Amino acid sequence: TVLGRLLVAYRQWITRIGGALVILFGLYLLGVVRVSAFERERRVHLANKPVGYLGTALVGVAFGAGWTPCLGPILGAILTYTAATADLSRGLPLLLAYSLGLALPFLIAAVAVEHFLTAVTRLRPYLARVSQISGALLVVVGVMMMFDYFTAIGVYLQAVTPEALKSRL
Repeated sequence: TVLGRLLVAYRQWITRIGGALVILFGLYLLGVVRVSAFERERRVHLANKPVGYLGTALVGVAFGAGWTPCLGPILGAILTYTAATADLSRGLPLLLAYSLGLALPFLIAAVAVEHFLTAVTRLRPYLARVSQISGALLVVVGVMMMFDYFTAIGVYLQAVTPEALKSRL
């Protein structure tokens, strides 16, 4: 509760700082800013993985661990929502959708890791363009965060949402 109150009290500054950080990430992806800490690379050599399904499972675990910082806030939001509303009937479908959305791609990639690596190799020539587009989108999202456009968009969307749909949410 204390942490929640603290975060609410400083929400505007946290959002602005977060927006600035997102803009920095976007500028990095665009190649405008170079940050040496972002230049370091750690790789898991899949050729040296243990044989069989155990090795495939370990690769999946490694991918999952690497993505945890990105996905943790979403899981945290779902758990917080469920705890705050004390409504398990709304929280369980959210957790199910989250779990399926997270697990299925990793399970498919783990089972078909060779096909996955072939597909990534074919996409490699386009990765620079994908990085640039991602960077531009991050800059836009960061600016929207800094100037609180997401709240304005949320208020607008809530106003135009039909009452029948609101009652189901």
